[in-house]
This record gives sequence, structure tokens and C-alpha cells, in this order.
Amino acid sequence: MSPLLTAILLAGLAGLSMPLGGLLARWEHISDARLRDGVLHAITAFGGGALLSAVALVLVPHGAEALSPLVALSLLAAGGLVFAWVDTTLNRIGGSDALLLAMVLDFLPEAMALGAMLVSQSSTAILLAVMIFLQNLPEGFAAFRDMWQRDRSALQVLMVFVGLAALGPFCAIAGLVWLADMPDVLGGIMIFAAGGILYLLFQDVAPKAHADRASWPALGGVAGFALGLAGELMLG
Repeated sequence: MSPLLTAILLAGLAGLSMPLGGLLARWEHISDARLRDGVLHAITAFGGGALLSAVALVLVPHGAEALSPLVALSLLAAGGLVFAWVDTTLNRIGGSDALLLAMVLDFLPEAMALGAMLVSQSSTAILLAVMIFLQNLPEGFAAFRDMWQRDRSALQVLMVFVGLAALGPFCAIAGLVWLADMPDVLGGIMIFAAGGILYLLFQDVAPKAHADRASWPALGGVAGFALGLAGELMLG
């Protein structure tokens, strides 16, 4: 199979877990209200932990490899500032989609990195695709619940997720064709995205994951980070 077709298939399959997570959220039915709230908080925290692992273990270390310390720090700060502005603007005009934004900031740069890896590390790229799929599943679940609860139909939200999943192959192609030879550009994109994710995590995702008198949502965050760590250890 050609690297181009492999990039399209891997990124497409990795992105499909976003609408799949949304479908699971749509079909979720737990009759006990207290148990349901605890489970939903835990899944949100799990997705947050997975996002944090993407920042700490993938986006920042791999992105910073090709950048000077000053450039890396500047881009990280710029990502946080830009998405603080985006989040504030969205709130002003009628609601923030912070969980969706964080999921996109995680998925698209990682899809670019996946494509770039196919040039010289095809087996690692396959494992990365599996980890992206597993990370996107709880993130898609939590983002769907967040958007669905704000007067949007399930079909509308799922179509948004399908559209975002379709962007993955294009990003992987960009990584394969252009960014594999421009590690500084790919690194800059990853660091910038990391800054945006960090802002959104502490501004919106973590508060929504908190549950009074319950510790298991926070343990869900630990489990989400552990998933990312397991993937990074397997990637070597």
C-alpha cells in the first residue's frame, strides 16, 4: 500500500472515533441520576487526562525538538492567548464549544505528525493512529454531551464530528507531502496547539469534570493520562 493511501486510511480511522464517541453519548442511558452524573463527569475527566497526556507527552516534547527554546515558549504562549480570545468571543456571542476546540487542537496536529512519520517510521505511525483513536473516543463522548445539552440536535452535532474526522486525512497528507521535510513548521503547529489545549483544559474542561463529594471523576483524569502514557511508552 502506498504511503499516501496509508496516511488517508490511518487518519480517517483515527478520526472516526469522534463521531463514534458521540453515538455512544447519544445512546447512553443510565436511569440513576446520581450514577449518571458521576459517570459523565468521569468520562469528561478521562478525556481531559488524555488531552493533557497529548500535550505533555506528544505535542510539547516532539514539537520542541525542532525549535529554539525562545520560539517554543513564544508559540506556547501565543496558542494560549489566541484561544483565550476565541473562547471569550464564543462566550460573548452565545456559548463556548471548548471541549470541541480542545479535541480539534489535539487531533489535527497529531494527524499531521502521523503523516510525517510514515516517511521513515511507518510502524510507529500505525501505533500512533491507534492511540489517537482511543483518545478521541472519550473526548468525542464528552464534547457531544456538552454541545447536545445546549439546544443542538444530535444529528447536527454528529455531522460536525464527521466533518472534523474528514479533516484528518487532509492533515495527514499535508504531514506526509510537505511537513515531513519541514520539522520546524510541524513543531510550531504542535506547540501552538498545546498552548491552546492547556488554556481550554483549565478554563472549561476541568471545571466540567469536577463532582462534589466524589473522587472517581478525578481518577478518570488519571486513567486518561495513563492511556496516553501507555501509548508513548509503546511508541518508544
